[in-house]
Amino acid sequence: MSSEVLEGHTAGGRGVRVRFCAAGIEEIADHPSAPDLLLIPGLVDLQLNGYGGLDVNDPSRPASELPDLVRALWGQGVTTVFPTIISADAPTTTTLVKRAAAARVSDAHTAYGVPGLHLEGPYISSADGARGAHDPAVIRDPDAGEFDRWQAAADGAIAIMTVAPERTGAIGFTRHLAAHGVLPSVGHSLATAADVHAFAAAGGRLSTHLGNGLPAQIHRHQNPIWAQLTEDALTAGLIADGHHLPADTFAALVRAKGPSRCVLTSDAAALAGCAPGDYRTAVGGAVTVTGDGSLRLHGTPYLAGSGASLLDCLRWSTSPGGLPLETAVTMATTTPADLLGLRDRGRLEVGTRADLLQLTRTPTGGIGDLATVVVNGELIACSNS
Repeated sequence: MSSEVLEGHTAGGRGVRVRFCAAGIEEIADHPSAPDLLLIPGLVDLQLNGYGGLDVNDPSRPASELPDLVRALWGQGVTTVFPTIISADAPTTTTLVKRAAAARVSDAHTAYGVPGLHLEGPYISSADGARGAHDPAVIRDPDAGEFDRWQAAADGAIAIMTVAPERTGAIGFTRHLAAHGVLPSVGHSLATAADVHAFAAAGGRLSTHLGNGLPAQIHRHQNPIWAQLTEDALTAGLIADGHHLPADTFAALVRAKGPSRCVLTSDAAALAGCAPGDYRTAVGGAVTVTGDGSLRLHGTPYLAGSGASLLDCLRWSTSPGGLPLETAVTMATTTPADLLGLRDRGRLEVGTRADLLQLTRTPTGGIGDLATVVVNGELIACSNS
C-alpha cells in the first residue's frame, strides 16, 4: 500500500509532515521548515440541504444527486456531511430517505462521506418565524411509528432529528430517538426553559442553528435561547455565514456556551454557491440569491437557508467572527465528528482516516484557497499553490 505525504502547519501553528495512505494517517512528524500552508482535517457539516444547484430535498432530481453533491463539497473542503431533509409529507420524506440510502449502497464515496442523514422536521413549531421556510401544511406532532418507518426506509441512516420540545409527545419521542441511537436536536422551536431542560434530560444533545429559527422579536428573558446556552448536555450548532448571526451575537453565543460545546455548520441550501438572481426551488419556492451571498425568500427580508459552504463559515468565524484559528477548526472538524461518534475522522492523529485539507494563507494570515484535498486517503485535487 503506497504512501503519500503532505506538509504544512496545523491550526495550532505546528509545522508537520503527514504521511498517509488508503488505510489512514501513518505518521505525523515535526517539520520546522514546512511550507506556509495550512494543513487541517477535512470539514464535517452536520446540516446541509444542498450546494451549487444540487438539492437533497427535491424528489424529482436524478438518482445521482447525492453522489454529485458529495463530490461537489470536496471542492469546499467538506469530506463528511449529514444531508438534511426538511419538513415534508410522509410519502416525500420516505422517497428522499430511500434515495439517500440507495446512493450510500451504490457509491463508495457517498457511503464514506455520508455517515448519516439529518431530518430537520416535520415535528417542529408551526409558528411564523420559528418555522422558518418550512411549509406549515406539513408540520405536525411527533409520531414514533412514522419515524420508525422512515428509519426502515433509510436502512437505519437517519442519525440526527431536529424537533421542537414543546410539541405534544415530543419528550417521549426524544427518549425514543435516543434509545435507538439517533441524536435528538432542538430547533425551530418556541420551547420554554422547562421544555428545553426536559428535552436534554430525555437525551437531547444538540441545538439546531442556535439563535435562528425564531421570530424576529422574542421575550428578552423568557425565550428558548438562554436555557439552551445553560444546558450542558446540548452542543450549539452555529451558522457562521455572516448573515444568520451578526459577529457580536456569534461571539457572545460561543463565549456563553463555551467553544468545546459549539459546532460550526453551514445550513447551506441548494442555491449556495450560485450566481446572484431569482430562482425557484423545491424548498422555499421563490428565492433570491443576493449580491452579498445571502438567500432570501423572494420579496422579503427572511433568510431561506445559507448561501455559504462550511469553508466559507470557517473563514468568517475567524474574521470577522473573531475566533482563534485552532478553535474554529476544532468546531468544524473534531467536535462535530465526536458528537456523532465518528472517532475515525475530524482530527490529525495517527491511525485516523486521512481526510486532509491543505490551504494557502492570505497576506494577513487568514484562510486562503484550497490547494489539496484528500478524502479517505485518496488525493482528490491539487493546485500549483
